[in-house]
Amino acid sequence: MSNMFHQLKALAQAGKPVRVGLIGAGKFGSMFLSQVPRTPGVHLLGIADLSPARAKQALARVGWKDDMHAARSWEEALRDGSTFVQDDAEAMIAHPQLDIVIDATGSPATGIRHALLCCRHRKHIIMVNVEADALAGPLLARRAAEAGIIYSMAYGDQPALIAEMVDWARTSGFDVVCAGKGTKYLPVYHQSTPDTVWGHYGFSEAQVASGDFNAQMFNSFLDGTKSALEMGAVANACGLTPGADGLAFPPCGVDDLPNLLKPSSAGGILSHSGTVEVVSSLERDGRPVFRDLRWGVYVTFEAPSDYVRDCFAQYGLKTDASGRYATMYKPYHLIGLELGISVANIAVRGQATGSTLAFSGDTVATAKRDLKPGEKLDGEGGHMVYGKLMPAADSLNAEALPIGLAHHIVLQRPIAAGQAVRWSDVAIDSSVQAIQVRREMEALFRKEMGLAAPRSSIAA
Repeated sequence: MSNMFHQLKALAQAGKPVRVGLIGAGKFGSMFLSQVPRTPGVHLLGIADLSPARAKQALARVGWKDDMHAARSWEEALRDGSTFVQDDAEAMIAHPQLDIVIDATGSPATGIRHALLCCRHRKHIIMVNVEADALAGPLLARRAAEAGIIYSMAYGDQPALIAEMVDWARTSGFDVVCAGKGTKYLPVYHQSTPDTVWGHYGFSEAQVASGDFNAQMFNSFLDGTKSALEMGAVANACGLTPGADGLAFPPCGVDDLPNLLKPSSAGGILSHSGTVEVVSSLERDGRPVFRDLRWGVYVTFEAPSDYVRDCFAQYGLKTDASGRYATMYKPYHLIGLELGISVANIAVRGQATGSTLAFSGDTVATAKRDLKPGEKLDGEGGHMVYGKLMPAADSLNAEALPIGLAHHIVLQRPIAAGQAVRWSDVAIDSSVQAIQVRREMEALFRKEMGLAAPRSSIAA
């Protein structure tokens, strides 16, 4: 990547900047906004947000001057190099001068709609929206390839950084044993709700009142849903297969990564090689893990020969006792501050920073408590369900409902705590685009995997 900055400068000097549109000026989008004026060769042509006034407040908060977003039309933004802030994402995607779209909305249904619009209008898309990618990314990536556009993960977010490390290991000739990230986790967090989340984080009422804190969003990180979604995306991008029982969240510091994250046959905790896992920064009794990886990512790999094992030792690489299993890790990620790497990769190299290749992992809605018929599910981070990762083939065989569709959908049957919600357990509105796309994807991969047809009557 050492030449990308100079290539971007060349675009700027030639008066041919890559033109980018951002959808969603929330936290991730704001972090990108703080950096993009400092990147040569990139013109943020437009921002689409449900509240343009809120988007302009975000611009002011990250240091933009008023004249930088004073454009009142696309023509004006093109003429003076400023940014047009408005609320019509579809019009922005359709604009003929736009090159790259960034979806930072966090809504799975919205992300699917924007990805399909990008396919129609031949715009490259950076999918910050891991919720949409986990729900339908395998199909969206195929649609993008058919349209001749790039469908990319968002650099700076952990899935793209993990995919980069997996690619590094494989390109270097190593077999990837496990890849993943760190987080704060205890088993009780799976039952956390927006009413209890701040206590688990240790935030006071005064702290919450003084900031822009969304309880349900924060809870989706805490209750395991976000980790499951991200590891599902990694599995699908890297061809890794999740464990049958989902993520185990073992307490583990960086020094123990190669000791734990190897197959059980070699003394580790994994059911098989070539999988994903999230490590916890807390011991099960709540004590902090020594040298935790809460903010980072890792990949564990195996020496293919005695010679390579000896090289590991000669160059000081941390390994397990056998010397064969080693781990590389990155202790931090900077979220939207790093997103420009994805833009630059597309603009000057024509490459994605990680992209969905298969359907290996799925994140399914799982009951936090006993659920009753007639109750309406409130989605990820809510009071009723959390997302659990499982192999995609197992999800399809169980006809499990993906967590990305467990929003405002009514239960028809009781669900016991800890059990997965199935398609047949809920009332389905087949006119909803996201449901149509997901069912199309399920039918496609059932056929490719050689799985039996679904028993339910709502099959696509």
